[in-house]
Amino acid sequence: MKEMNIYMCGVGGQGIGLLAEVMLRVCHYAGYDVKGVDTHGLAQRGGTVVSHLRIGKKVHTPLIPPGTADMVIALERLEAMRGISEMLSSGGKVIYYDVEYQTIDNRLGNIKYPAHAEIERSAEEKKAELIKVFKENISDPRMQNVILIKSIIEKNWIAGLTKDMAVKALGELMQGRALEKNIELLNGK
Repeated sequence: MKEMNIYMCGVGGQGIGLLAEVMLRVCHYAGYDVKGVDTHGLAQRGGTVVSHLRIGKKVHTPLIPPGTADMVIALERLEAMRGISEMLSSGGKVIYYDVEYQTIDNRLGNIKYPAHAEIERSAEEKKAELIKVFKENISDPRMQNVILIKSIIEKNWIAGLTKDMAVKALGELMQGRALEKNIELLNGK
């Protein structure tokens, strides 16, 4: 596999840290050389949180330069739009969870949330493959990250990743009922 840059974005409190750690571990279990870094700046105040994940033998830094992400994984619509416009390379892939999360700018009335059609147009401009994901009645909204991981594995966007690898990673990071519920979602229940 050639080098791959994966940009993950969301809002503080959505579970971006868990998403990034599971993705890093699953890629590692699949045999990839992987580097990652998180930014947590305004996470406690509803600010944007991003994680960079880079796969490849010749990758020396975990930071992804703007416009070079092969994949954007977004935990909500506004961050999907930002990820596409700022980070995605032409011909990349985008998966996002179709929800609005109350960011600081949203609460202050400074922004208008993009509709799916706007995200679709933005992805088309970059010739990107786009997947919108949403699951009704999740008991904890932070579990949407597992639904995104499940979709990436099922689409085979990163060759060699399996649900068993994701279960292993989740088991190393959580326990009890939270682990059980996440595994159920991963397995489509």
